[in-house]
Amino acid sequence: MTTGGVELHQGDSRTVLKGLPSNSIDGCACDPPYALVSIGARFGADDAAPAQVGRSGVYARASAGFMGQRWDTGETAFDPAFWREVYRVLKPGAHVVAFGGTRTYHRLVCAIEDAGFEIRDQLAWVYGSGFPKSHDQGDGWGTALKPAFEPIVLARKPLDGSVAVNLARWGVGSLNIDVCRVEAGADARGRWPANLLHDGSAEVIAAFPSAPGQLRAVTGSERAHLTKNTFGKFKGARRGCVPRDDGGSAARFFYSAKASASERAGTGHPTVKPVAVMRWLCRLIAPPGAVILDPFAGSGTTGLAAMAEGQRAILIEREPRFCSDINRRLGRAA
Repeated sequence: MTTGGVELHQGDSRTVLKGLPSNSIDGCACDPPYALVSIGARFGADDAAPAQVGRSGVYARASAGFMGQRWDTGETAFDPAFWREVYRVLKPGAHVVAFGGTRTYHRLVCAIEDAGFEIRDQLAWVYGSGFPKSHDQGDGWGTALKPAFEPIVLARKPLDGSVAVNLARWGVGSLNIDVCRVEAGADARGRWPANLLHDGSAEVIAAFPSAPGQLRAVTGSERAHLTKNTFGKFKGARRGCVPRDDGGSAARFFYSAKASASERAGTGHPTVKPVAVMRWLCRLIAPPGAVILDPFAGSGTTGLAAMAEGQRAILIEREPRFCSDINRRLGRAA
């Protein structure tokens, strides 16, 4: 089904990908299952014997997968063979951005790298909401920390020649820096985008320092040389200096709150990503008119983000109930 330039395919992404032509897609932005419950593979199969409840019931709950979802497994996202299919359909120089869980991110990254991609960076989306899934052991001891960020892998299919040649030949290969800059009062262009994003919550803002310096307080209004810390300070620079504008240290990073109630409306998916975050990622890796692939469509947020950025998208979702939700969300936005 196609809505507003977004194609939705219902089926297993490992199968659907095989029907897509090689070197045809400009980028991949996705949120694969994190496979956070390792015992799900042992006790969660449809034909498995029920897990023993025990005193706490923790194993019975875990065997059902994250939040009771049996799709929360890693047989696809952690499989290099799957990512080799993604590699095949992406154009040379195309980027992948994929969310991961803090405990299982390494398996996702290794699978992507083993498929042939170059790992370019790790992004972190920091947020204030979330509660520790800890089991009280008494006397102040527990079993888990409070979750406060999600890692995002940034990878790239190897270039066909230099970056300039690849851009001319395939239209991708670099990051769209200027359209992803963060607003800053002193520089009309905004700050260079960083590999840290946050949700703007009071809890996260409070965690950033008030920008005290190593030797003295930093007010944010100090004038900084444009070339210092890069090539060394050039003497006699005619352009002079600009204020650093560091007031409110969290302001230098891109921020977007977690998905709001209105964004979650109409979808039963438990892990809806905010459209603003996916829009930022989509425009970072590909220009308007590009085709973005999401082989783990979930609630369809990547499709909404691509539409808003003037891009097209190919979404793949296995679960029929989520496909219905995606169609409704896309229909409202088209």
